[in-house]
Amino acid sequence: MSDNREILLRCALDLFSARGYDAVGVQEIVAAAGVTKPTLYHYFGSKRGMLEVVLDTHFLPFERRLAGATTYTGDLTLSLRRVAEAFFRLAQSTPAFYRLHVALYLSPPESEPRQIVSPFYARQHLLLATLFELATADHGNMRGRHARYALTWRGMVDSYVMAMLDGYLAYSEGMIFDLVHQFSHGIYS
Repeated sequence: MSDNREILLRCALDLFSARGYDAVGVQEIVAAAGVTKPTLYHYFGSKRGMLEVVLDTHFLPFERRLAGATTYTGDLTLSLRRVAEAFFRLAQSTPAFYRLHVALYLSPPESEPRQIVSPFYARQHLLLATLFELATADHGNMRGRHARYALTWRGMVDSYVMAMLDGYLAYSEGMIFDLVHQFSHGIYS
């Protein structure tokens, strides 16, 4: 990867994460990277193209890890721990990216950033929903609710991760245990 391309990606990620995709212009990105607009357009075609590459760069390796974590082997608790750990590793390795993708997904449904990130979320949701669907063989009471469980689990994991990034929670094995336990047994357990 060329230095200019890598610098542009890093600057775009930092700026998008700090201020939001819509609030950052191409001129600001190239100024931060110390390059010209034609350089950005050469590598990415547009600001949208740049965001797509930022998402591909971080989400594609993550989705491979998530696919491994969501492999159901008859122990749902273990699978949920592995899934949570995959999300926490992503956040710890690239906090700016984690903040960015959550913000993009919370954008209005018709907005450009939401349209760009939605296919990634859809693939991740499918992996999570499939995990829960496969677990119904051992947990019949979950039958037919796998998509809702996937949404709820993802929401809890993202909430815990964001709380960690904001300094409200410290990552630990005990915190992962608490997360899985709360999801699995509810708040009254």
